[in-house]
Amino acid sequence: MRLRLVEPEDCHAVIDLINSVLHEYGDAVCLGGAERDLKDVCAHYDKLGGAFIVLDDGGRIRGTHAVLPVENRPEVFSLHRLYLEASLRGGEWGTRLMHWALDWGRVNGFNRCELWSDTRFVRAHSFFRRFGFERDGRSRDMSDGSMPYSEYFFFLIL
Repeated sequence: MRLRLVEPEDCHAVIDLINSVLHEYGDAVCLGGAERDLKDVCAHYDKLGGAFIVLDDGGRIRGTHAVLPVENRPEVFSLHRLYLEASLRGGEWGTRLMHWALDWGRVNGFNRCELWSDTRFVRAHSFFRRFGFERDGRSRDMSDGSMPYSEYFFFLIL
């Protein structure tokens, strides 16, 4: 398995992976709302100065992660789309995906990383805390998905 930049032909596999994870929570991908960036992953992240990578297992996409600069805040970037197949969670690949993102931020001159995470992703929240991410108490209710959901805000000073 290897981490590599997403390619246009990966879009359907990326959507399928994220949809399978959301199904674990009784949810589904909403390409007209919360997951509209997945319609054209390459163009979306490239256009905004970010990057999107996949965990490629011989042509099978088993994980994803993305980064974007935060508009009008030149020192801050945000994390997006950290997803892994269930069988890979808790192992080395989540750690590698996170290290890639944090290294990307450092190399590109950022000193703060932020993310919003679905409140249902309890295991992911523990994972973020292992890297030093903190919550500042903010949360938000969202209605752009296939069903309403809420998110917590996390940040990390690099």
